[in-house]
Amino acid sequence: MAGGVATAATIGLFAGGPVAAAIAAAYAGLAGRALVRRSARQRAAKERAAALDALASLAADLRAGLPPASVPATGNRLGRLTASVWHLAERTGAPAADLVERIEADARAADRAAASASAQAAGAQATAMLLAALPVAGLGLGMAMGADPFQVLLHTPLGAACGLVAVVLQTAGLLWSERLTRGAAR
Repeated sequence: MAGGVATAATIGLFAGGPVAAAIAAAYAGLAGRALVRRSARQRAAKERAAALDALASLAADLRAGLPPASVPATGNRLGRLTASVWHLAERTGAPAADLVERIEADARAADRAAASASAQAAGAQATAMLLAALPVAGLGLGMAMGADPFQVLLHTPLGAACGLVAVVLQTAGLLWSERLTRGAAR
């Protein structure tokens, strides 16, 4: 990601000067951050699905009378709950299969609720992305009208100040929007 930001800043520096470099670096950083976070969410979703499938397999093995292949003692919440079930079953004779199935059902219900909340927050995310694209549309409109917005934006003190403040406000708005929608998905 740092390489992408440096490349964008270098291209911006040669194409339009230091203001363009700062703006390009900021947008490259936002884009890189979004890609990294998306990749992490996808990886976490795959790991969660694998953990739920392992719980279903563990419950089936227990119902069949087989000993569990392994019961995780530490790690994420599902691992801790499963380990607690196993300790409880060993000490009290409680039916471990029923408890594991209930943990799995509860986790899948929580995943469905989170997916529903994410779907409902998609409109807010789309609005935030549309608002983030508006400055580019404004620059395009200025060029279509025959003005040179890049000359003003990149090579005048007032334009540079406006451009840099706009990037800071836009970044803050995107991060705030992300925080709001992330909170809704929990």
